[in-house]
Amino acid sequence: MLACSLDSRKYAVSIYEKNTALGRKFLVAGKGGFNLTHSEDVGQFAERYTPKEFIEPFLKSFSNEDFRKWLLSLGIETYVGSSKRVFPIKGIKPIEVLKTIESRLAANSVSIYFNHEWKGWNGQALVFNTKDKPIEIQPDITVLALGGASWKVTGSDGQWGQYFKSKDIHVVNFQPSNCAFHIEWPKMLIDAINGLPLKNCAFSCGDKRVRGEAILTEFGIEGSGVYPLSVNVRKQLAEGLNSIIYIDFKPDFTRDEIHTRIENRGNKSIKEFLEGNLKLSKQQTALIKHFTTKDDYHNAEVLSRSIKGFELKVSSLAPLDEAISTVGGISLKEIDDNLQLKKLPNHFCIGEMLDWDAPTGGYLLQACFSMGKYLADKLNQQ
Repeated sequence: MLACSLDSRKYAVSIYEKNTALGRKFLVAGKGGFNLTHSEDVGQFAERYTPKEFIEPFLKSFSNEDFRKWLLSLGIETYVGSSKRVFPIKGIKPIEVLKTIESRLAANSVSIYFNHEWKGWNGQALVFNTKDKPIEIQPDITVLALGGASWKVTGSDGQWGQYFKSKDIHVVNFQPSNCAFHIEWPKMLIDAINGLPLKNCAFSCGDKRVRGEAILTEFGIEGSGVYPLSVNVRKQLAEGLNSIIYIDFKPDFTRDEIHTRIENRGNKSIKEFLEGNLKLSKQQTALIKHFTTKDDYHNAEVLSRSIKGFELKVSSLAPLDEAISTVGGISLKEIDDNLQLKKLPNHFCIGEMLDWDAPTGGYLLQACFSMGKYLADKLNQQ
C-alpha cells in the first residue's frame, strides 16, 4: 500500500522481498474466506484495537470506506457479508486481488527484488542475503514492514528483532494473539465435544464480551467468538492469575427467565428440557453435565447460573506459530507520530512488526493498509 501510494515523481521506490513472491501471508489469510476489512462505523472500528490511541489516526486518515473505494478504483468490487465483514464479490479470488495490487505497483514504477532477506545494518547500509551473495544498499529513506512471528511458513519468523536490539531499540517479545486457548478437558468428555461448534453464544473474559461462535477441540477452544478475548486471557496468564472464559449459552434470555422455565418444566428430564425447550446443543448439554455435580445439575438456581455463565479455565495459549497474529515487536515508545524510529532518522516501521493488537474480522489488514497509506501521504508532503 505504501509503495502503491508514494509519488513516483519524487521517489524511486524499491521493495526488497524475502520470499520468491509477494503476499504469501495475504494469500494464506484468504483461504478461510477473504475478509479484507469490516463495515462498522470508523469510530467503533478504532475501539477494536489495543492501544486504540495508536491506530486511530491511521484509520481516520484512511478508513475502511476509503479502503473499499481504493479497491474499487483498481477494479476490485466488494460487498458486506451477513457478519458485516467486507469481502471481494463472489468469483474474485485472493490471488486476483494480489495480482491487481501488483499491477498498481508496476504502474507506479515500483522495482521489486525477490529472494532478498534483510540481515540488519553494516554502519548506515542495509544488508541483504541473496541467492548469490550478501549485498548492501544505502537508501535515503527506509521503511521496514517485517511482519510478526506467526505462520513461519509464510516467512514471518520475528528473527529480525536482534538487529534492532543491536541499535538499542526496545523489542517486546512476541506473544500469540487470535489463537486457540488450551483447556484441560476430562478425557471422557473429549470424544463427545471434539470438533463441534458452540453457536449463538456470548463469550467473555474480564471486561470483554463477544457474541459469536467457537469450536471445541481436543486442545481446547478456538474461533471468532473467543479470539477477541486474547488480550485479557494473555494478560491474566502473564500475571499468574487463573484465566476464566465465561460462556453465555443463551444470550437472548435472562437468568431469571431460564430459572423460571427450568422450574416449570413439568415431568421432562433436565436433558430433555435443555435440548428440547432451551434448544441447547448436545455439546452444550455435555459441557454443563460434566462440569456440574449431580445435585447442582438438578438445582434450578445453579443450573440457570451455569447456562448464563459457564466457566472454562484456560491453562495456556496456543503455540506462537499457530496463532493467526501476534502481539509484540518494536515498542511504540521507539517511534514518533509519523512511524519514524526516534533513534534512527529516516527509518520507519509499519505493520504487524509494531507492538499493537487487533481481533480478526478485517481489522488486522485494515490497520496495515491504513498505516501504509498514512506514511505514504506524510512522505509525499515532504
